[in-house]
Amino acid sequence: MYAQRVRNKDIYVERLQDNSVLLHISKLQMKDAGEYECHTPNTDEKYYGSYSAKTNLTVIPDTLSATMSSQTLSKEEGEPLELTCEASKATAQHTHLSITWYLMQEGGRSQATSIISLSRDFVLTPGPSYAKRFAAGDVQLHKLGTATFRLSIGHLQPSDQGKLFCEAAEWIQDPDETWTFITKKKTDQTTLRVQPAGRDFKVSITTESTSAEGKPLELACLVVGSVRDPQLQGFWFLNGTEIASIDASGVLDLRMGYKDRASQGRLQVSKMNPKAFSLKIFSAGPEDEGDYSCAVAEVVRAWTGSWQVLQREQSPVSHVRLREPAARSVVISTRQQAVWEGEALALLCKTDGVESPLSVTWWHIPQDQTQPKLVAGMAQDGTVKLGVSSGDPGYHGNTRLAKLDWATFQLEIASSTVSDSGVYECRVSEGAQNPARGRHWTHKISVTVRSLNSSLQVNLLSRQPQVKLGDTFDLSCIAGADYSDLRLPLTVRWRFQPDGSQAFRQLIRVTHNGIIEWGDSLSQFQKKTKVSQSSFRSQLLIHDASEEETGKYECEVEVYDRNSLPTNSPARASAVSHPLRIVVTLPESKLKVNSRNQSQEISIISNTNIECNILSRTIGNLQLAIIWYFSPISSNASWLRILEMDQTSVVKYGNEFHTPQKKQKFHMEKVSQDLFQLHILSVEDSDQGRYYCAVEEWLLSTDGTWKKLGGKKSGLTELKLRPTGSKVQVSKVHHTENATEHREVALSCSLESWGSEASLYSVTWFRSRGDTGSQMLVHLHHDGLLEYGEEGRRGHLHCARASPTGFVLKLHAVEMEDAGMYWCRVAEWQLYGHPGKWVSQASDESQQIVLRVLPSETTFPSRICSSTPLLYFLVICPLVMFVLLLISLLCLSWKAKKLSQLSLRAQKDKSLWVGLNGAEGWTTDRRKHQEEDEDN
Repeated sequence: MYAQRVRNKDIYVERLQDNSVLLHISKLQMKDAGEYECHTPNTDEKYYGSYSAKTNLTVIPDTLSATMSSQTLSKEEGEPLELTCEASKATAQHTHLSITWYLMQEGGRSQATSIISLSRDFVLTPGPSYAKRFAAGDVQLHKLGTATFRLSIGHLQPSDQGKLFCEAAEWIQDPDETWTFITKKKTDQTTLRVQPAGRDFKVSITTESTSAEGKPLELACLVVGSVRDPQLQGFWFLNGTEIASIDASGVLDLRMGYKDRASQGRLQVSKMNPKAFSLKIFSAGPEDEGDYSCAVAEVVRAWTGSWQVLQREQSPVSHVRLREPAARSVVISTRQQAVWEGEALALLCKTDGVESPLSVTWWHIPQDQTQPKLVAGMAQDGTVKLGVSSGDPGYHGNTRLAKLDWATFQLEIASSTVSDSGVYECRVSEGAQNPARGRHWTHKISVTVRSLNSSLQVNLLSRQPQVKLGDTFDLSCIAGADYSDLRLPLTVRWRFQPDGSQAFRQLIRVTHNGIIEWGDSLSQFQKKTKVSQSSFRSQLLIHDASEEETGKYECEVEVYDRNSLPTNSPARASAVSHPLRIVVTLPESKLKVNSRNQSQEISIISNTNIECNILSRTIGNLQLAIIWYFSPISSNASWLRILEMDQTSVVKYGNEFHTPQKKQKFHMEKVSQDLFQLHILSVEDSDQGRYYCAVEEWLLSTDGTWKKLGGKKSGLTELKLRPTGSKVQVSKVHHTENATEHREVALSCSLESWGSEASLYSVTWFRSRGDTGSQMLVHLHHDGLLEYGEEGRRGHLHCARASPTGFVLKLHAVEMEDAGMYWCRVAEWQLYGHPGKWVSQASDESQQIVLRVLPSETTFPSRICSSTPLLYFLVICPLVMFVLLLISLLCLSWKAKKLSQLSLRAQKDKSLWVGLNGAEGWTTDRRKHQEEDEDN
């Protein structure tokens, strides 16, 4: 089955080494998937290991497609081009696509050139020949939607002519996290023809025919024609002699004495744009008069690196002559004559008249003084000289003098102080290098620098002090003085005091040089706070607000001197804003549920649905919780929770519906976003009653906690069974039963009428006490199974069928807390269907039986048993007395035994006595000694 593919070299084996081979399958097919085994025969006498190995091959279907309509386009050079490629895949595994646009030059023999590609990692990479155009934004690749890729070329070039096509490649990631190419597809080709634009052009020269001596002289050489993206060289001539040239790459070449003038900044040759060249003499003299012309050559770079001239054009001649300077006036202007200390003070000195070389000096007359002091001066050649300020070593770095144009000079004091107040004078001189010898004009202006320490104010503003949960709110800290904005370097420290906290904690600190420092204890702000800062304002933008952001905010502003920033000097002034309270509240619930009451009447053991219809919901990313409730047909029935689907779609059943039979009978279905149904299977008598659903809206906050927005209840749906003809009826006699504490009592429940003889009956006993609601005590099923409401009552309660029409509930050892209202519910069960199933088809409840528990009579034994200390005394006291009596008897017995021994010894001594007088004294003495020894 592999013979043909092996002959076609689609399948072959490659030997890598003596002990290593590779199996190649060039064109995989779906049937190639499976287990592969490599086996080598054993040529030795013994086996030294494994001689076969197996591996599994999974073949992924090739679902990659790449399409583009085939067409022929004719464009002119410079026009834009857009081509669209559709590339898609349906691979079950996780794969990535890469897209590459190619250009095949005319003839099709050369290799395709890459224009631009989007890698599998979503990185745009231009082809080598399109790198510059890509960097300039002329070549772009856009992804539109999920499967559309558009190539855009802003300005076509003749080199773009050829056949363009798109290639899509699919990559898959191996377990070692390396990406492997698995397939690629090419689209049809689009033929593009680019018509080159015409290259004929003309050259013109523009300048003023007359110019004042000492004023700037500027000539422009302009290229007029249809040259697009040209590479041009420019040449300047005076009286027919070349004085300067600039090639296509911007290299300048000056002749004669013009090189020295350019190095001194008195002459400039430049290329203003691709089609315009400029020659500017900043101070024209008699030697600059004459006939000027320019020439422009279009060039291309040869293989040797040199420039090759394609064509060259010469401009007409323009004659230039100089005239004498005229009188002029001087005006000083400033944006504001009153500034705050630390702010920049900028003064402009502007003169009118004909352009010529000028020099300027600035003088300052401090307040309460008459002697002017030199601030700064600038000579005609641009040399700047600063004045001497007493006691300020940073004066030279703080004061700058600049020449904005030939007639405008700006004096700037970067960080002003109160001592800089006073009168400033600008003196403009013309004619000679020494201002004292030339003509000069002056103008004065008064400036005030106000103190900052006593005027700094900080205001904290917010457009919305009350924020809905999940919304975005902003805080603006504005620094000013006397209600005017400051333009000084600011360091802003934001603080936050959460509700319930007694102190402010640092939220964020933004320094004057843009460094951001976050506080340690408020990490929840970092991921959702955007901070921006300008010269006088700092703004916090806090996204996705949560209740954790409720509290007071304040900001502290420190103002720095511009001149002191590099030296890390302390702040010049600081101020704290008033606290601003932000309250994050839950959004208002717009939930509405159909509240119309309904009624259903169905046949027994049929199925039914109860609907929960949502009329309107709150806009936003909210989740719903649906809870179904049921109340049986009973005068004392309470509402029971059937089941609940919470906001995370987890379904939970109520305590009374947690059995497998109940779970099988009741289940919920989400029909649509606004419609939920409770399905009830095989409806029977016990399912009759009222049903409703409760709907709750929940919002997930950023800290992962759920917040309840609101809830609504639907109308009641009453479920009834069509009459089945059952005549079950329980006695409705209301009576009171008295019972003595610790005794037994029996409560009866009897049928007045009943159904057929084939029916079975079940009985359920209930009790209620005060406002606690009804409580199921015991349920005697139709099959005789007893089920207790609380397992601990099994020894206290007993339910039985006393007769065919009577049931009895016995309470053993009645307690005082057993008092209350008791009643029973009897249900009739019949066999339905094939195979048969017992179904409750009708039921009825008795009247309430009032059980009173009377305290038992107190007797002497009961009093003893009821008193624990007395009981302990009566039990322990006799035991103690018995022990003491036993000890006394033992002591008396020991004493009697002792006396008996002494008497026996005395009798022995008398029998040994002899009537010897000499021995009597000895005997007497001996007896005394014996008695003393015994006593000892």
